[in-house]
Amino acid sequence: MFDSPNLLIYILAFALVLGPLVLVHELGHYLVGRWFGVKAEAFSIGFGRELTGWTDRRGTRWKLSALPLGGYVQFAGDMNPASIPDKDALDAVAPEARSEQFHLKPLWQRSLIVLAGPVTNLLVAVLIFAAFFMIYGKPVPGDVENESVVTGYAEQSPARDAGIRIGDRVVAVDDVETETYREVQREIFYRPGTEITVHVMRDGERVGIPVTTRRESITDEFGNKSDIGLIGIMAEPSPPEFVPVGPIEAIGMAGRQSVLIVDMMITGIGQIVSGTRSVKELGGPIKIAKYSGEQMTLGALAFVNFIALISLNLAFINLLPIPTLDGGHLAFYAAEAVRRKPIGPRGQEWAFRTGLAFVLALMLFVTVNDIASLPIFGG
Repeated sequence: MFDSPNLLIYILAFALVLGPLVLVHELGHYLVGRWFGVKAEAFSIGFGRELTGWTDRRGTRWKLSALPLGGYVQFAGDMNPASIPDKDALDAVAPEARSEQFHLKPLWQRSLIVLAGPVTNLLVAVLIFAAFFMIYGKPVPGDVENESVVTGYAEQSPARDAGIRIGDRVVAVDDVETETYREVQREIFYRPGTEITVHVMRDGERVGIPVTTRRESITDEFGNKSDIGLIGIMAEPSPPEFVPVGPIEAIGMAGRQSVLIVDMMITGIGQIVSGTRSVKELGGPIKIAKYSGEQMTLGALAFVNFIALISLNLAFINLLPIPTLDGGHLAFYAAEAVRRKPIGPRGQEWAFRTGLAFVLALMLFVTVNDIASLPIFGG
């Protein structure tokens, strides 16, 4: 087991993960806004009181704020960082300045400006994964026919009890086709205590066998605990071979990997809501800082891969239809497109208040959860 990093490493790693990802997220909003001619009045990394900043020749205030848990771009016409329009101020805008107002832009332009932030985070993750594939190549099994052949059982084996036999070759888990034994493990690991269908090739025929995974608690080298699913089979996978790939194929592979990771996120949230997983697995800023420091000590590759995972998380979370998040704005724009007119100011205000209360309550919960998981409190 590795020693835990010191506090300075945690702080540095957290800043190196969250700072650049928030920056590129907000730059996505800013650049697309600039493309459509919207004036940005403020660009902030962090919330709350300004620590330092400057004003550029276009009148945008670039600043670093006290609470480093996000950021925002405040476009012309916004009443506050939540982007609620100030109707009185919009009515008073001089005709020559109306083209710079965010809320006076066409619906499709506003939607693209809001969507640009999460899409930028998604692109960062895809580009990181694509770079890995271009540097190291595409992993392919050395012996496809024997890669995922069942050679034995664990002492506790739901697979054996369900009817999977030695000599069966696993080719899919539920509706996900698998080529390697590592892919089989991946599809099973994140489904503890869940009924899945394991598809095997047996005597030339494909057979689907329902199996309920066994829940197993594991601890990593830093003492972090998590639950995984197991079905109790053994195999003898061959060492992978790495085939060089070009940029187009690498981007396609990176996109598919990103989709798989997002699917795991959605499955994990569903498991927490249904009670299959403990809410203790939810993490906030403290846990991100902890994992950031740990990944940094494992080397540059592990740390950059972790940055890609967090970037995907930011994209996914921001697209949730919760007011105050980008997905909440997009939900309002979808309603506006259907109704042919915006949601009324009172409805928007109540929605944003509710969304803000939800986000703050969630932040409080995950922060308390994080603190309770620290070793000093017995976590």
